[in-house]
Amino acid sequence: MPSFDIVSETDLTEVDNAVAGMQREIGQRYDFKGSKCSIERKDSVLTIMADDDLKLRQMHELLSTYLTRRKVDPGACDLGTPEKAGGNMIRQTVTIKQGIAQDLGKKIVKELKSSKLKVQVAIQGDTLRVTGKKRDDLQDAIALVKDMGIDQPLQYENFRD
Repeated sequence: MPSFDIVSETDLTEVDNAVAGMQREIGQRYDFKGSKCSIERKDSVLTIMADDDLKLRQMHELLSTYLTRRKVDPGACDLGTPEKAGGNMIRQTVTIKQGIAQDLGKKIVKELKSSKLKVQVAIQGDTLRVTGKKRDDLQDAIALVKDMGIDQPLQYENFRD
């Protein structure tokens, strides 16, 4: 039976490349001269330090620009709430989403089952395995999941006939 997997993976090396590009631009831009703005990554969490709200918004724009250049969907970033840091600085954590959360997986499974497509969906950790008798049913399932409007980037891979 044909099958495929629905996964949500973000390439962390490309995120590192985007962060390095941001750091270079922060060091060169005129409006960041004399500021203590910085960004760093530990595991799948980015920490943004900015002088004020304006610089924080500019850092968000830079982050989305550089992620897009590196072909990483900015929707994979979950922005935390800004908080005060030492001095007049603002700190914000940005979590990079990896894998499909349990509630999102259940939502996708429910939507596929209610669509009356002849496919079976199984939750396997942080991935979803979709199987069906016909390749056309699987393609219809992919189209349905894409039309759901999920803000997290999803990939469809490991197709087997």
